[in-house]
Amino acid sequence: MSAAPRQLLRAAARHRALLAAGLAAASVAAGLSAVAPAAPPTVAVLSAAHDLAAGAVLGPDDLVTAELPRELVPAGALVDAAAVVGRLVAGPVRRGEPLTDVRLLGAGLLPPGPDVAVPVRLAEPATGALVRAGDTVDVLSAAEQGASVVATRLAVLSVPDLGDAAGEGALVVVAASRSTAARLAAAAVTGRLSVVVHGR
Repeated sequence: MSAAPRQLLRAAARHRALLAAGLAAASVAAGLSAVAPAAPPTVAVLSAAHDLAAGAVLGPDDLVTAELPRELVPAGALVDAAAVVGRLVAGPVRRGEPLTDVRLLGAGLLPPGPDVAVPVRLAEPATGALVRAGDTVDVLSAAEQGASVVATRLAVLSVPDLGDAAGEGALVVVAASRSTAARLAAAAVTGRLSVVVHGR
């Protein structure tokens, strides 16, 4: 056999080897993709763009969307930014923490029952620094005829950050029955309100 045919045969053999190797690699890749687990489905939820203080009023810049695997999405996770902007944060929230209905002041913050959320203006601005969401407080009223207990063992839902308006007195939001809410409103007109915090 002349040199030219031998070279053609060697070239064909090399091409067959390369083709076989390519087919083998493709087969391995196809097999791996077939056995690799599919990416879990995710859900877009709203999370805190940065640390949030209790009582902060949520704005668009406070929110980011995060994709979480469906099984890791907490109950009550919020997904609609339009329904969240303008609401108050019930307690401190860390950056990246998913927002849920119970983290914001509103109907979802209260457990099922007759209680309502009642804002209580306290006479001393510094009192707001001593109370936080989750505390249990008694509300006292000081008037000309003396001091009296207006309500006992109220759960604090939120302590809004009032900024410059804090000079008018601290604001706390408590859960109370409707009759207690009426007493608190009347006491705010006739006296200066303060709170006693129960032991944590």
